[in-house]
Amino acid sequence: MARSVAAAEPLDNALTADAALTLIRLFRSMERVHAGLTPQQYRVLKLIGAGGERSAKLAERLAVAKPTLTSTADALVAAGFLQREAEMKDRRVVRLVLTEAGQEAVRQADDAYSGWLGQLLAATSEPERLLADFAQLDQALDEIHRAWHAAKASTK
Repeated sequence: MARSVAAAEPLDNALTADAALTLIRLFRSMERVHAGLTPQQYRVLKLIGAGGERSAKLAERLAVAKPTLTSTADALVAAGFLQREAEMKDRRVVRLVLTEAGQEAVRQADDAYSGWLGQLLAATSEPERLLADFAQLDQALDEIHRAWHAAKASTK
């Protein structure tokens, strides 16, 4: 069962620190996976492929500053993985869209990253539970980001 962020009881600090180190180690290990894309490029392409959002919302979802997103997107456009398209209803709005090459790059990266993680999870006693836990962590991150942005907007 999910714990409410506001009502959460304090966790054991040493265990939480160990978990943080494991997450950092996982991320660093994933950076070494030969996926054809960096983890940052992969995240951007996956989110854009899931449905084009405006860059401000996309940057928020990626937890990066808008200039960082713009720089990454520019590189992905130059590489032929993305293209910019004006929105028909409002030509001032430009959406990023995956090209065929971008879709293929995502498929290859999906295979590489899921293959790597699949091997790691297979070495554990409960891979399905861990996958469910990752999904729960993803939802918690979304909730925390929404609450943070709502609080930030209410102070303006």
